[in-house]
Amino acid sequence: MISLSILDYSPIDEGATAGEALQQTTRLAQLAEKIGYKRFWVAEHHQVFSVAGSSPEMLMMHLAGATQKIRIGSGGVMLPHYSSYKVAENFRLMEALHPGRIDLGIGRSRSYRLVNKALNESKGIPVSYEQQIADIQKYFTDDTDSEHRFQKLRATPVSETAPEIWVLGTGEGSVKVAAEAGAAYAYAHFAKPLKSSAQLIESYKEQFRPSKLLDAPKAMVCIFAVVGETEEEAEDLAKAFDLWLLFVESDTPPPYYPSVETAKQRGFSASELEKVERNRKRMLIGTPEQVKRQIEEIADAYQTDEVLVIPNVSGEDSRLKEIRLLAEVFGLEG
Repeated sequence: MISLSILDYSPIDEGATAGEALQQTTRLAQLAEKIGYKRFWVAEHHQVFSVAGSSPEMLMMHLAGATQKIRIGSGGVMLPHYSSYKVAENFRLMEALHPGRIDLGIGRSRSYRLVNKALNESKGIPVSYEQQIADIQKYFTDDTDSEHRFQKLRATPVSETAPEIWVLGTGEGSVKVAAEAGAAYAYAHFAKPLKSSAQLIESYKEQFRPSKLLDAPKAMVCIFAVVGETEEEAEDLAKAFDLWLLFVESDTPPPYYPSVETAKQRGFSASELEKVERNRKRMLIGTPEQVKRQIEEIADAYQTDEVLVIPNVSGEDSRLKEIRLLAEVFGLEG
């Protein structure tokens, strides 16, 4: 059995506001819980004006309060920008309020140069990514005995449970970090869908070292999925997704996610079509049955039973329908 989870970007649809996008994320999370999804994660994007998700911790707190049992997580917190101690406090606070439901997904992706400068303006000597992960593990386990530069420091509030730690990545570097730290690993197939990538999960499992928080390897794969009731509907949604990706990669992206109608009317230039062709390799597109087969093939290749779906399509109704169609075809219990 494959368990499905959701990663939502809080896209701001054409004609909508950021506030409306965040309310749509709330409704998407509530539906995901109702129909049997395991986790609902939110992203961290800076200087991307077509999505409203810039502070996953804040949005997670809201979503955890608006749901009852689904796991709520970050996909992910870009750890090099922040103090590990503060991140640990934020997530321990959420875990204390919602025990057994919080996931800390972390990454080290860098944003625009100006964003990097603004987020790191007050930092002194930088700490390595590996050390930051070790720091969070110390704070999550209340370890004051091991040798550490902040040996007696504890992250509050102290609670009986700890968030799950997931390392997000696309290559051997992140695999090594996750395995040596004894953390769970989430592979971003949507960013780097190479045939050789499936071997990364095997490499992660082989290198895994048990930790106080995780005694056996745990992995999942993250995908872009575009699902319509018909192939024609899926293709229309995919064209809008194509255009959004082009917008995001442009020098002057508009502050919205384009509608299907806008994508149809605008069309694509020859050079844009080349980019679209490359980006299409990052997506699963089709009817529920077609996408189900593709997900099963990917899960089999990566040897994992957990898949994180990014339903980043145009329109709230389309996003709600997509996760409902996938839940039905996979027979999720909800």
